[in-house]
Parts: sequence; structure tokens; C-alpha cells
Amino acid sequence: MKKVIQTISVILLLIPVTAVAQKSKKEIINKLDSQFEVYKGIANQLWENPELGYLEENSSILLQEKLSAAGFKIEKGVAGIPTAFTATYGSGSPVIGILGEFDALPGMSQSAEPFKKSRVVDAPGQACGHHLFGTGSMAAAITVKNWLADSKKSGTIRFYGTPAEEGGSGKVYMVRAGLFDDIDAIVSWHPGDENTSNPSTNLATISGKFRFKGVSSHAAAAPELGRSALDGVEGMNDLVNMLREHTTESTRIHYVITKGGDAPNIVPEEAEVYYVVRHSNRKEVKAVWDRVVKAAEGAAIGTETEMSYEIIGGTYERLPNEVLATLMHDNMKLVGGVNYTKEEIKFAEEIQKTLKTPKLIESASEIKPMVFTYGKASADTGDVSWNAPTAAVRAATWVPGTPPHSWQAVAAGGTDIGFKGMMVAAKTMALTAIDIYEKPAILKEVKAEFEKRRGADFKYEALLGDRKPALDYRK
Repeated sequence: MKKVIQTISVILLLIPVTAVAQKSKKEIINKLDSQFEVYKGIANQLWENPELGYLEENSSILLQEKLSAAGFKIEKGVAGIPTAFTATYGSGSPVIGILGEFDALPGMSQSAEPFKKSRVVDAPGQACGHHLFGTGSMAAAITVKNWLADSKKSGTIRFYGTPAEEGGSGKVYMVRAGLFDDIDAIVSWHPGDENTSNPSTNLATISGKFRFKGVSSHAAAAPELGRSALDGVEGMNDLVNMLREHTTESTRIHYVITKGGDAPNIVPEEAEVYYVVRHSNRKEVKAVWDRVVKAAEGAAIGTETEMSYEIIGGTYERLPNEVLATLMHDNMKLVGGVNYTKEEIKFAEEIQKTLKTPKLIESASEIKPMVFTYGKASADTGDVSWNAPTAAVRAATWVPGTPPHSWQAVAAGGTDIGFKGMMVAAKTMALTAIDIYEKPAILKEVKAEFEKRRGADFKYEALLGDRKPALDYRK
């Protein structure tokens, strides 16, 4: 695989990069540097007011307002999702898309300090950096829009406001609604603890809630009259845990009991468990999910309870595009990484005392070599990548060694460490989109690889079926 990447790099190097082009790119970088405080302020608003998936009303409105003021045409409430939107500028081809997320995670409230301290107890927090994601992507989109206007180039730039990535599969509904059908290429990013542009895959998922209904009764005076819904949940969990021995090596199954009863002396009439199944191949995910459903059915029979289930989300594994990733990597090298001030180094040192596997702090300033990677997480960008050529960078918005979905990620994301990393991503995406507009030969290579990897007989079918968006999954 590394040989393929090296070959593609040679192809791209054959396309001349003139001194004028380099100067133009430097001007774009400098312009974004001059707007640092503006975009920092927007990202900080999202960080201070985190909102859960499909409930991101204020976050969505804020980004829409900024994009509208910059000259974009806004379409609100797309795909049947009140907080989803698109913002479009320009006309004609190519049509370049930029993804922007903004949902937070439950129970992850954290102050911008290098020790664990909730801002608001039990409140959400931006533990995956989506406040940076949405704002940085918006900064890139506006920069590209300004370049299109100034250069009088033909082309369209479209920002996608994509809610509920964290378990809600927001982008899947947007793909299913045909919102990516006219896209030529997607450039995106995600917060992280280092700067990379790796073509990569990840894990497909199906998630859902299993609900058991029994008969309540006094647990001591008349237990024989009760049928415990919690027994149904626990019986299902036992069966699924035995199933683990008989799945393929890379299968992942997670669950959490979301409702277990109200009091120990009442036989629970209702209980619920929330499951996620993952694998690197979506066909295997579907097969394992069917077996999980059978475990639930068996548990219901054995406990004399009733069972129903609802698929909440489902996402494809990511389809990599090495040509596009290489282009983004070259631009990221031109942009450079994140340099810490003395105060930020001190902050990072304190954070690293709490990390199990800290990395060198100075690695935040480096651009890592490009390698093909096999990710173990999941994201609804997978469905996007099977419908349009997609590549994404990761930028060092967190102290090196910080895991996602951690209080340490929330803390750094509320400081200039996070905001600086955000701007690295914004610059990289903007320059990459502009390269695509200016160099049709690159887009031709991107599309050729996309069609080859996807296959001529590919037909998109969402893993979550035809269900409506699960707008209440965080309520």
C-alpha cells in the first residue's frame, strides 16, 4: 500500500507548482492568520454552549448566520433534520463539499484548565472537538468562496452543516436524501493530537435500542406474579457476551443499559439496552446485528417478556482516496503544524501528567508522514465517502497523547491550542479545494480512483434502512 501512495505522490509532483501559485497560497494562509481571533470567537461560543445531537439549535443557527453573512445561500432543515443545513456559493463545476460538525457529547463538561473540573455538572462537553470542526470547516468554505469571487473562476463550494455525528448518523440521512449526488469531491478534517493526512478506512456500525416489557409486581410479597423486563435485558446481554466467542476477530460489540427499573423492590416492567456493533466490513456488521437480534428474541422467550427494537444509527466503513489524501498532505506540509507558546507548553505539561501515553509536546508542530491506516473508530463520513471522493486531515488541536472523548480533549479545545490546530485544518482544506478548481487533472485522478475502489456495481443502501432521523435519541 505504501508503494501505491509513493506512486501517486510522484504523479502529483509532475503537475508544476509555480512560484506564483506558491505566493498565492501564502497569501491565503496569511489571510486566515489575520482572521484567527474571529474564528476563535465563533469556536469558543460553540465550546461554551455545547449541544447534543439533533438538539444543536443554537450551534446550527450561529454557523448559518455567519455563512449567510459571507454570501452563501442557506438551505435549512434538510433531510428532515431541523439542525441540518447546506450553505452554497457559486455555480457550475467542479462542486466541492466541506463537512462541518458541531454536536457535543453527554456528561463531558470540563473547564479549560489542565485538571479535571466540570464547568456545569453532568452537562455536555465538546470532547470530540466538533466546535472546532464546524468552525474550521466554515473558515475554509468562506476562504474558498472569496477566492472564487476574486478569481472569477467557475465552480461551486458547499458547506454541509451535519448534526448528530456522535451516534445519530446525521450524514447518513443527508446522503440518503441525495444531498451529495452532485458533489465532485469532499475535503474534511477532524480534531486530534497530531497533524496527519492519511488515506484510511474505519469500522462500519449499526446501533439500536432494545426495549423489554414485563409485568410489575412486589419483588418480595408476590415475585411469582412479576415478569422482569430487566431480566430480559440481562438475559440478552449474557447471550451476546457468549456470542463474542463466535464472531470474527475485528468485530466489536458495545452496550449500555439505559433503563433498568425504578426501585429494587418492584419487578421492573420496562427496561432498555443500547447496542452498537462494529466491523471493518458493513456486510459482517449486518450479519452480527442479526445474531444480536436473535439473542434479544431468545431472552424475551426465556423471561416471558415482550421485546421490540429500534435501529438508531448505521454507518458505512470509510472508502479511502489516496490521490486526494496526497494533495491534502502536500498542502498541510506547506501550512505547517501548531507551535506552542511558553504558557501553552506549561498547560500541556500539566495535561500530560494525567495521560497514560503522552507524546512529545513538540510533535504538535510536525506534519506526520503519510501512511495508509486502518481506523478502529467509526463515523457517518463513511457513507459520504461511498457517494463522493472524500479525504480528511487530522490537526493537533489536543495536547499530544490525548485520547478523543476525554476531559483533556475538552480542556485543550477551549484554549488557543485547540484554536490554532483548527486553523491548520482550515488552511489545508481551503488550499486543497482551490487546487482542485485550478487543476482539472487532479480531479480526474481522484474520480478514477473513487470509481475503481467503489466498483461498477455499487448501489447505496443505508444501513439504518428507511427510518426517519432519530431526532430524540439524546433526549
